[in-house]
Amino acid sequence: MEPQSEAKVVPGKVGKSPMDSVAEFSGLASDSREVKPGYLFAALSGTRANGAAFMSDAVKRGAVAILARPEVRSDAEKLGVRFIADENPRLRLARLAAKFFAVQPKTVAAVTGTNGKTSVSVFLRQIWTALGYTSASMGTIGVVTPKGEIALAHTTPDPIEVHRILKKLALDGVDHLALEASSHGLDQYRLDGVEIAAAAFTNLTRDHLDYHKDFEAYLAAKLRLFSEVVRPGGIAVVNADEENAAAFVAAAKARDLKVVTVGVRGETLKLISRTPTANGQVLQIAFGGETFDVALPLAGDFQASNALVAAGLAIGLGDPAEKVFGALALLKGAAGRLEKVAYAKSGAAIYVDYAHTPDALETVLKAIRPHVSNKLHVVFGCGGDRDKGKRPLMGKAAVTFADDVIVTDDNPRSEDPAAIRTEVLKAAPGAREIGDRAKAIHDAILSLNTGDILVVAGKGHEAGQIVGAEIRPFLDKDEAIKAAVALGGHAAEAA
Repeated sequence: MEPQSEAKVVPGKVGKSPMDSVAEFSGLASDSREVKPGYLFAALSGTRANGAAFMSDAVKRGAVAILARPEVRSDAEKLGVRFIADENPRLRLARLAAKFFAVQPKTVAAVTGTNGKTSVSVFLRQIWTALGYTSASMGTIGVVTPKGEIALAHTTPDPIEVHRILKKLALDGVDHLALEASSHGLDQYRLDGVEIAAAAFTNLTRDHLDYHKDFEAYLAAKLRLFSEVVRPGGIAVVNADEENAAAFVAAAKARDLKVVTVGVRGETLKLISRTPTANGQVLQIAFGGETFDVALPLAGDFQASNALVAAGLAIGLGDPAEKVFGALALLKGAAGRLEKVAYAKSGAAIYVDYAHTPDALETVLKAIRPHVSNKLHVVFGCGGDRDKGKRPLMGKAAVTFADDVIVTDDNPRSEDPAAIRTEVLKAAPGAREIGDRAKAIHDAILSLNTGDILVVAGKGHEAGQIVGAEIRPFLDKDEAIKAAVALGGHAAEAA
C-alpha cells in the first residue's frame, strides 16, 4: 500500500523548539499545493522530489515559515519568511502536528508487522465496540468509525493527516483507536507525537525491500514502534511464535514497557489447542491460571494468532479477560483477509485474501488446508515496480502448498505483465498462466469440485488494477461472485 515517493531519513540532532508554539500558524503542509495564507511549509526531501524546490511556490501561496534541513537556509531566507532549521525535519513536523491539532482519542493502540496489521486492528476495534467503547480503526482499508469510513492513500498517512484524523475522531466521540503502523510510516516518523498506549507485533517476513536497503533495515523500522514511539509505561504485545519475537520483547523491556506475549509460546495468553471446524475453529486459551474455550468464527491458524494479539492488547490495557474472550466469538474478518465471498455450483468455497508476499501466501494456503477435503486452488500474481526477488518465492510457495495454481496479473504498473508472470512461473512448475485476472478467476471457479476451496490472493480489499499509470476498477470479491453466479453458484451472503 505504501508508495515509494519519500526518502528515508537518518535520525539526526533535532533542534530545540523555540517556535513550537504553533498558535502563530494557521495550518501545516508538506505539499506546497496545499499551502494557504499563514501556513508553515515543511520542505521535505523525497526520492522523487525535494521539497526545497517548492519553497518559492509555498511562499507565493501564503506560507509564513519554512521548516527544512539547515543546508537550504540561504535559499529559504531569500524568500523573506521565517526559516526553521532542523536536521530531522520529519520528526519535527510530526511533533508540531501533534501540538497543532492537539486532540486525540483517549486510548490509541498501534500494530506493526508484515502481515496481520489490518486484521488485528479491525479485531481490536470490534472487541472494544463489544465492550461498550466508541471505537475506530485506521490503516490499509481506511478509517472505519461508527459514523462511516474515510479512504486513505497510505496505510500510515503523513503526520499532518494522521493528527487531523485523530482530532476529528476525538471530536466525533471516538475514545478508542486501533491503527496500523507501517514500516514506511515508522521510518518516516509519521506516528511520532501520537500518544500510543499499547503497541503490538504480529510477524516479520520479506517485504518492502524495494524501499528498505535490506531486511535488517526493515526490522529496525518496525522496532521503532517499541523502542521510540509507544509512550513510556505503555503496553507491548508480542506474538511469541514468530521468529523475530525476541527482538521486540528486548526493545520493550529496554524501555520498561509492560510485555504481553501471546501464542503457543506465549506466557501471558497461551494457546493450548486449536481445533478447525466447518465455520471456523475452537481455541483453548490459558490466562491468569484459568482456561477459556473460544469459538472463533474465522478460518486459519494465522487468524487465531491475530485474534490473540488483539485480545492481548485489550487485556493489557485493562479490559476483563472474560469479556474480551467473549467478544472473540463475535469477530468478523477484515475485508479481503481470508474473506469467504462465494460458493461454486459444487459447493466449493471461494475466499479472497490480501496475501502478496511469499510468507503470507504460504501462511494462508497452509491455514486453509485443514478445511479442504479435496483440492486447494489458488489464483495469484505479483505486482510490478516492486520487490522482484519475491516473485519466484511466491511461485514456489503456490505450487508447494496448493494443488492447482493459476498465475495471473496483479498491479503490473509500468512493467510488462507477461515478463512478471514469466519470473513467477520459473519457480512454479505445473502452474497455469492466465494473464487476464477476471478470466483467471472464472476459469479457477469453473474447475472447482465438491470439497475444493479456491483462494484468490494478492489484492484483497483493493478496488483497482494498476496498469501503467491507469487504475482500472477491479475488485476480486466482485469478480469472484460474478463468476460464481454465472456458473451456477452464489455469493457467500446468500448461503
